[in-house]
Order: sequence, then structure tokens, then C-alpha cells
Amino acid sequence: MGLSDSEKIRVMLPHWLEHNKNHITEFSEWQGTAAKEGMAEIADLIGQAVSKMGEIDELLTEALAKAGGALEDHGHHHHHH
Repeated sequence: MGLSDSEKIRVMLPHWLEHNKNHITEFSEWQGTAAKEGMAEIADLIGQAVSKMGEIDELLTEALAKAGGALEDHGHHHHHH
């Protein structure tokens, strides 16, 4: 039997959080690269993006908590962006 939409949300939110974490790490690395290359304005903009992604992380974490926490997907891996 398939998962209900509420169960799917509890499966997808942890995936989204993990993707967001990976993007934050990558963006932070590129922020440092931009700064080293003398692109201060670009580094600052990337830093602002990282900050907003941190806010997204907080919202997704709160949504997951309100949904009842992570629900394992029983071996199925859905990869939707």
C-alpha cells in the first residue's frame, strides 16, 4: 500500500533538509573562494544566500517536527527537486 500524503511529507522533509545542508556547505566554500579571488561583493551576496538558506533550514526543521518527525521510506528513495 502506498504512503499517504502526510507520510510522504515526513519522508521528503529529511531529504530536503539534507540537500539544503549540502548546498549551504558548497555555497560557503564558494563564498570563501570568491573572497580569496578579490570578489568581495560576490562573496557578500553568496553569504547572504547562505544566511537565507539557514532560515529555510529552520523552517523545514519546524515543519518536520510539526509533521511528527521523520518517517523512514521503507527502502524507496524518491528524489524530487
